[in-house]
Order: sequence, then structure tokens, then C-alpha cells
Amino acid sequence: QVQLVESGGGLVQAGGSLRLSCLASGRTFSRNAMGWFRQAPGKEREFVATINGSGGATLYADSVKGRFTISRDNAKNTVHLQMNSLKPEDTAVYYCAARRQIWLTQVATSYEYWGQGTQVTVSS
Repeated sequence: QVQLVESGGGLVQAGGSLRLSCLASGRTFSRNAMGWFRQAPGKEREFVATINGSGGATLYADSVKGRFTISRDNAKNTVHLQMNSLKPEDTAVYYCAARRQIWLTQVATSYEYWGQGTQVTVSS
């Protein structure tokens, strides 16, 4: 049974940083694209970042480009999201996702596996 478990969320002041982690179990995703999405109250789930299996290719939403960095450690079956210069509008539940394919995509329905999410709250 595949499980994705996020950690690292919390409350931070605007301008601060958080590092999210996602631990995958049940299968290895070292050749698969993985990503992060987020959902704020009353809004649809939106793409944040994605990374390919080797970690050599990444894609970011315009709203986080230059502030967030996605990375992965395949030896530990883990993907991270380093979030710097956080803004109140980054407040959301952040979800880790993985797909069976190797290609990067921003489309949430293309990801077959999802974590339960971790809350990130940025105060002004």
C-alpha cells in the first residue's frame, strides 16, 4: 500500500521560512515525477512545484518561483519543499503527490498518489 506522509507545516510570520518533507512508502518513486500542491480555504487545489525522478528537472508555479525550491532524496524516498520569503497568501494545506509517469505536469488529476496534507499558516 502506497503512502505519502507530509511533515514540516506550521505557523510562521511573513518573511519566514518552512521546509516541508514528504516520505513515500509502499513503493519507490525514484523514476517518477513528484510534486506539491496546495489548497486554501474556499479555493481550488493549485499546483506549486514538481520534480522529475533524477531531480534534474523542476517546474514551479509563477506565484512561488524564486521563493520555493523542490528537491528530492531518492535514497530516502523523500521529497522536500523549501519555502522562503513566505507571504500570507501562501497560507494553505500543502499536499505531496506522486505519479506513475516520469514526465512533469502541473495537472493535479495526473497524479495517482496523494498525502493527507500539512497546514501552513503565514501571519502578517
